[in-house]
Amino acid sequence: MNKVLVSLLLSLGVSVAAQAADAGKIVGDAEAGKAKVAVCGACHGADGNSAAPNFPKLAGQGERYLLKQLHDIKGGKRTVLEMTGILDNLSDQDMADIAAYFAGQKMSVGAADPKLIERGEALFRGGKLAEGMPACTGCHSPNGAGLAAAGFPKLGGQHGQYVAKQLTDFREGNRTNDGDAMTMRAIAAKLSNKDIEAVSSYIQGLH
Repeated sequence: MNKVLVSLLLSLGVSVAAQAADAGKIVGDAEAGKAKVAVCGACHGADGNSAAPNFPKLAGQGERYLLKQLHDIKGGKRTVLEMTGILDNLSDQDMADIAAYFAGQKMSVGAADPKLIERGEALFRGGKLAEGMPACTGCHSPNGAGLAAAGFPKLGGQHGQYVAKQLTDFREGNRTNDGDAMTMRAIAAKLSNKDIEAVSSYIQGLH
């Protein structure tokens, strides 16, 4: 039964990536994007490696995933107060170029809290199958690199504080732009606050 549930969640997750396919028809130009990220750099860093732990690192993130988030934020499907109005004047080509630029950068890696590594690794690699939660590796790969072609985001090296907030937002229903499959909401619902703290810390040091 658990294996069936895991397979179902993963297959449903593919539909999330499919929603980004239409947005991906415009080909992004990384060189053009480099000239369009000045405003982004204020929070996310010039190369996409943000210094502030509450702002996500964009460097090395999958292009399809980045583009979907940009479209979702601009279209109101995902609310990010700090980005209110910032994307309003960007065209689809602008957003595709920006996504291409950040996708071509290299994400820096942080460090995990040694006290949380064991629990975090157990959750990331083993999930909580008895409760119907699959391992994170299924969609985000064993080294946290994600599956760019499917639109599953890179996690390894991401700020733990940011990851923790996203998992909490998924769990509490404050972030709902993961598509009709609700994959991340179903997974986050199985995580306690201590689980989120541990797996987020582990992800921060994963590479």
